[in-house]
Amino acid sequence: MKQTWRWFGPRDLVSVDDMLQAGVEGVVSALHHVATGAVWSPEEIAKRQDEIGRMSDGKPSGLRWDVVESLPVSEDIKKQRGDWKQHIANYKVSLKHLADAGIEVICYNFMPVLDWTRTHLNWRLRNGATCMRFDFPDFAAFDLFVLERKEAARDYPDWVVETARQRHAAMSEDQRRTLARNVVFGLPGAAESFTLADVRAHLEDYRDLPAERLRAHLIDFLSEVAPVAERLGLRLCCHPDDPPFALLGLPRIMSTEVDYRAVMEAVDSPANGITLCTGSLGARPDNDLPGMMERLGDRVHFLHLRNVKRESADMRGSFHEAEHLGGDTDMVAVIAAVLREERRRKHAGRKDWSIPMRPDHGQDILDDLKRSGQPGYPAIGRLKGLAELRGIMTALAHPSLEAFT
Repeated sequence: MKQTWRWFGPRDLVSVDDMLQAGVEGVVSALHHVATGAVWSPEEIAKRQDEIGRMSDGKPSGLRWDVVESLPVSEDIKKQRGDWKQHIANYKVSLKHLADAGIEVICYNFMPVLDWTRTHLNWRLRNGATCMRFDFPDFAAFDLFVLERKEAARDYPDWVVETARQRHAAMSEDQRRTLARNVVFGLPGAAESFTLADVRAHLEDYRDLPAERLRAHLIDFLSEVAPVAERLGLRLCCHPDDPPFALLGLPRIMSTEVDYRAVMEAVDSPANGITLCTGSLGARPDNDLPGMMERLGDRVHFLHLRNVKRESADMRGSFHEAEHLGGDTDMVAVIAAVLREERRRKHAGRKDWSIPMRPDHGQDILDDLKRSGQPGYPAIGRLKGLAELRGIMTALAHPSLEAFT
């Protein structure tokens, strides 16, 4: 398992020097400043590679850009409207430029409108640390009474509607604005920043687009780009929905093992793969993460190791981001399944036998609390998570334990 670290570029408060001191072996990054749907030029790719390759004093870092996260898929492609065909053509060109630069793993997602959704970006835990949280009644309060989405009430149980009504009534205007800002925050570092009017407009566009048709659009997209990726020696890996259940009346199509299997079978190419995010998928109690790694591992090209604590047994419910070994996912069992898959690949002679992973998200602890960094991406919290994961990886990979893994 190659230990990588997400970096948002020169403006990231966690520097290349910090990553190097954390002991990471590679970097996950993207050109967030390039508009979605536009071509990633060789010059911009080379510039980011150079930024990753140098420490603050100009000396070589020894790090390289190993994984793209994300080469974004435009809303036009997802809806098959507007400039969607040109955007797919541009995507293919970007893949060629990335392959020419020696980058092989490309993460993306197919979530409509928002790339991830939380109601709290710095929810305080009992020990004083903060984390990101999804509170279901608070989200309903946003949907019903801030966004005022038509017919939203029918998407929630009666008790959630009533709880949301009471919470909204008790909020100040500042609290309502903060809730709205948190919900539409989207992907950290992304070029887009949605207003409520933007969200309403996008929701209207998706009103008559059911999950079956959105899945068909994903398959159409992959039918175009996966053959190009395979020819170039690239590995595409789709990130799951976050959270993995329906929100805002939008279709969700990458939330379960059944979802992934359907898309893998529809476009049966080794280039059409999976980003196994244990945090996103772990927010659903019916997702068996170690089992998914065991059964779908042949197509897992990238790993996000993150843990969440579900606050109810409901299929749709509140959760918060836990310590990497402290949530509801059995991380030891997941890592053991990954190591077994890597051994299978190595025995089969696959060049991609070592699967890149990164400690996804982290709680803000110690000096993180003073830095105001990207939500979910603190320096020390992620370092703590990486150290915990590294310990499990090292122990399970020890020759004396191979018989047990």
